Amino acid sequence: MLNRRILRTKAFKTVYGYAENPSMTLKEAEALLDMACESTRDLYLFLLSVVGPLTAEASSRIEAARNKFTPTEEELNPNMKFVDNSIARLLDEDPDFQKLLKRKKLSWEQYDVFLRHLYESVRASKYFCNYLDSEVSGLEADASLWVKIFEHEFEDSAELHDILEDMSIYWNDDLGYALSWCVRTVKELGKGNRWSLPPLYASELPGNEAKSSDKSFVFTLLRSAYLNFEAFSESIAALTPKWNRDRICSTDLALIVCGMAEAKAFPQTPVRVIINEYVEISKYYSTPDSSGFVNGLLDKLINNHN
Repeated sequence: MLNRRILRTKAFKTVYGYAENPSMTLKEAEALLDMACESTRDLYLFLLSVVGPLTAEASSRIEAARNKFTPTEEELNPNMKFVDNSIARLLDEDPDFQKLLKRKKLSWEQYDVFLRHLYESVRASKYFCNYLDSEVSGLEADASLWVKIFEHEFEDSAELHDILEDMSIYWNDDLGYALSWCVRTVKELGKGNRWSLPPLYASELPGNEAKSSDKSFVFTLLRSAYLNFEAFSESIAALTPKWNRDRICSTDLALIVCGMAEAKAFPQTPVRVIINEYVEISKYYSTPDSSGFVNGLLDKLINNHN
């Protein structure tokens, strides 16, 4: 599930935590990294589990309209295509999926306001109207609709971002990636395949057996960064005499340390690949000037240490 870019980001965040809290032990850092990795899969489960509650919201809306004092003909004979969608049924009736949600205590019960707003947004969309009007029905059509819902309704939702921030400090940064896995899952369900929990690491996916272990990669990277943190920090200081360690932001420090740590732990990886990875991460997590700073320093530092 987690690719190398995601894993590098999680290692960097853990090293950033250590830079901010030097009393953190290696064991604590490893536990923090393990939790951060698992949290992405938990987010995927939480997002995928919205299928049932959103379908139930649609059903309750239809039932309320039917029970009005003077319902219209359309309200008495509504289009039940979405309410009866097969993707919701498959997930609701999957014992492994439901058991896992219960064990991890992942539920949308307290987010009924968001579900109402989400349904209103979906119902107003052109793709939903086309789905209801289409004579094509069945598993594939239902899956196609849910793909559109996951692609269009979540990533830019401020309301959802607030929910995720309250639930986990890790989730907002992983939203786009988790949504892509929801899309992937729905497409598999649309082909008639049963739901199965994705392996946590991409190297554990079918067809990737020949790849080196992603879990080994990320924990080796963390240990290399942790154990060499002081030495790498001194090397950074030596190349930046006008910038003492206190004036280099912890974000940039953690990024550069991680780049040096990866070059040390994985000398077979091309230096330019390593530098480019941390430059890209810096564009998302640090200041506008950081990418050039990280690029220049890593280039000098890694070549000096080789």
